[in-house]
Amino acid sequence: MATRLLIIGPINALTILAEAGDLRRFHHHRQFFKFCGMDLATVQSGMFRGRSKISKYGNARLGRTLWLARQTAVLKKTNSFRDKFERYIAQDRHNPHLRRKAYTAIAAKMARTIHAVIKSGEPYRPFFEGTSPGGRSFLSKGRGGA
Repeated sequence: MATRLLIIGPINALTILAEAGDLRRFHHHRQFFKFCGMDLATVQSGMFRGRSKISKYGNARLGRTLWLARQTAVLKKTNSFRDKFERYIAQDRHNPHLRRKAYTAIAAKMARTIHAVIKSGEPYRPFFEGTSPGGRSFLSKGRGGA
């Protein structure tokens, strides 16, 4: 199963599998997000509703592994993670707040991709993504993508 996760290194892949166990038990990627501590939480009390932030209540080692893996993915020359990062920071490349958001989006995309690869049982195919009419990307099986 670890050989299917070629989007990250073998050590990170084994760490994710060791910490998360069988990812097929998560029926939806949001359940995996919550387990990783990457789900959104909003502080609210009465009529007050604060901003949504990452909860960080999940498995700390798993979250850190995804956090480190996303740095490596963004540094590689050509892959869909770097492309998404570049599109995200295109407005202002030197804005640290925007860069932090972009890194978080990459870690979330990586978690979704890992979950999809394990759940489908098929090897990862870089740049084999399509775009839905709503602008969201999805892992496609034989549709679109370049």
